Amino acid sequence: MDHQLFNYGNRFIRGLFYFFFGLTTYFAITSANLVLGDNAKTGSETTVVTAIVLIVAITVLIVGFAYPQVSRVFKWLFVRHQAVTAGTLLLLTVAWQVVFVLCVHPAIGFDVRAIHEALIAPKNADMMSYFSQNSNNLPILLAQHWLATAFHTTSWLFFDWATLILTDLSAVFNILSVAVIDHRKVPTAMYIHAGWLALFPMIIVPYTDAWVLPFVSAYIFCYCVLSYAQWPWSLKLLAAVGLGLNVAAAYFMKPSAIVALIAIVLVELLQVVRREYWQGLTRRKGFIVVACLLVSGMAGGGAYVAGNHVLDTQSYIKINTARAIPAVHFMSMGISGDGGYNAKDALKMAQLPTKKSRADWSKKMYLKRLKQRGFWGYLAFLVKKQRNNSADGSFAWIKEGHFILHGTKPKGTGFARSIREFVYLYGTRLGDFRYLAQAWWIVLLVIIFFGWSNQHKFTQVLRLTIIGAFMFLLLFEGGRSRYLIQYLPAFLILGTLSFRRSLTILRQLFGWVKHPVQS
Repeated sequence: MDHQLFNYGNRFIRGLFYFFFGLTTYFAITSANLVLGDNAKTGSETTVVTAIVLIVAITVLIVGFAYPQVSRVFKWLFVRHQAVTAGTLLLLTVAWQVVFVLCVHPAIGFDVRAIHEALIAPKNADMMSYFSQNSNNLPILLAQHWLATAFHTTSWLFFDWATLILTDLSAVFNILSVAVIDHRKVPTAMYIHAGWLALFPMIIVPYTDAWVLPFVSAYIFCYCVLSYAQWPWSLKLLAAVGLGLNVAAAYFMKPSAIVALIAIVLVELLQVVRREYWQGLTRRKGFIVVACLLVSGMAGGGAYVAGNHVLDTQSYIKINTARAIPAVHFMSMGISGDGGYNAKDALKMAQLPTKKSRADWSKKMYLKRLKQRGFWGYLAFLVKKQRNNSADGSFAWIKEGHFILHGTKPKGTGFARSIREFVYLYGTRLGDFRYLAQAWWIVLLVIIFFGWSNQHKFTQVLRLTIIGAFMFLLLFEGGRSRYLIQYLPAFLILGTLSFRRSLTILRQLFGWVKHPVQS
């Protein structure tokens, strides 16, 4: 019975994952970002840049397959010496990030603007009103205030550097997680992360999407150490402390970022029903497990209590907690329009005087909208929202209101102006960026999709994390793939671990090899 329950649980996770993930992969492949030339849907067009990239990529593939000597050179460079090549490529990518930030560091709008203005004028009435309603952004404001005080600057460039460092720190923890699981796959992790970082302009947006990444990656790494590393128990206790602290930090930065922790708990509980688990549990191992759980819980609980104390007693900006927007508001907003931000709902939250009236109105609107859609209409809406939530490989770049302040056209001259053309709303090469980012996203999704034979426990954790991400965004405010950024560590690590299996399956499908898939 225990064995059947365990197998059923694993099959359920795998089946649900491929249902959601199959939709996402299809939607990504059919995305408007892949239209060559004039693109009526996105309002931008690709240029000779995309054409050159495609010609080079196709030429390399043809030459690699047609000429054995060239194929051997590629294998020597990218496979036999992959550690050196991947490491060099990752370092070059970081250098590119530095150049990008130096060339492009404009003032950013939407919620990011409010945080930055509060660093300069915390006593402004509009800022106090904003943070009273959106107290979820208070932790990042206090973090940025601490940095601004420590380094004596509030410049956009400074906080872009901070965002770059935090994003790259996430990549480091992801690669370390892969090293714990299978050190032979570290070069693959570096290749995949280099592709991500090279096409991730969100490093110039100092907001919770990117700032939460290192905490998510860090607690996933700590879990890997606890569950898979053959390390001394003293180091595992240290990892347990790190797990608790980083979960708490992720929660304060972006509460929805603890989805991976929920996935870890559920998959570990699934292991407990197995008879083999209890048969292999020695007294010493059981003691270490209990000790790690206690240490992690105390560290996380202590950090949570301390964090709440800081928020409750902070005197940097005066807020009225009674003005806070209830969680049901985001559910109501998530079922309106395309499932994203609703300006009318946000205005209503500012107008209603009490927390109860705001919650009651949001519940009323949620039920009204649900009834209006009907059962089949709601299902159709969810499918459409899944596309909106996950198909865009640019992660909804430039799609927020007033994304880049003080102008939508790139200014300046020379090389810096050329770089800005890729990321400004009316830049001449915005279509090229969207095309290349979409192509990278599709490659990552396809790698993950064809890794279906992998039933490793950690793989199931990552799959369940992605399921949780999709379900959360379907139920709450979504409508754009920017909200997926907080879950990218799961995508990137799963893509790395799936790469070899997927490559073998793809080779078989296209007749490149004759031998069976290796599991």
